[in-house]
Parts: sequence; C-alpha cells; structure tokens
Amino acid sequence: QVQLVESGGGAVPVGGSLRLSCETSRITFRLLTMGWFRQESGKQRELIATITGDSKTSYADSVKGRFTISRDNAKKSLYLQMNTLKPEDTGVYYCNMGSGSMEWGQGTQVTVSS
Repeated sequence: QVQLVESGGGAVPVGGSLRLSCETSRITFRLLTMGWFRQESGKQRELIATITGDSKTSYADSVKGRFTISRDNAKKSLYLQMNTLKPEDTGVYYCNMGSGSMEWGQGTQVTVSS
C-alpha cells in the first residue's frame, strides 16, 4: 500500500521558519503533480502549494512569497519551506497529489504562537 508520510512540523513563534518533508513509496512519483494541503481546526483541508513533475510551482495567495514547495524525485520526497510564519498558518499539513486522490497520511502539526 502506497503511503504518504509527513514530518517536520512543530511549534514556532511568529516570524519563524519550518521545513516540512513528505516521503512516499509511489513508483510514479516523478510524474505526479504533488501538493501541500493545510487543515485548520474546524475547517476544510485546503490546497496551498503545488509542484508539477518538472517543478513548476503554484501557491495560494495566503502563502505566496513566504512558502516554497520543492521536490526530489530520486528520493520520492516533497518539501515545504515555510518562512515568516503567522498564527493563521497553524494547522495540520498534509501532502498528496494535487488532486488529493491518494490515501491521506497522518499529517504534521504546525503551531505558530504570537
């Protein structure tokens, strides 16, 4: 069974940085458009960043200029560098295909305190 395993979350102060990682065993990873999703407490999961197989990126307005999505196809890994974190960035972060069609992992909690 193909899994997605997110890591790298934690508690940081406003203005801090974190780097999230996601690993998968999906054989076709290099061909896939992947994304990072964020779920704030009591809200629906939202797509915040995507990256195509050839590394074209797109971002939600809420994170544009602060977050950077990247990938290492050889390692079947996805990353999210998060800078200048704000309290509203608090939530559980998940990786998945941009369509969200893989089985969801456990996510990684990010808490930004003011």
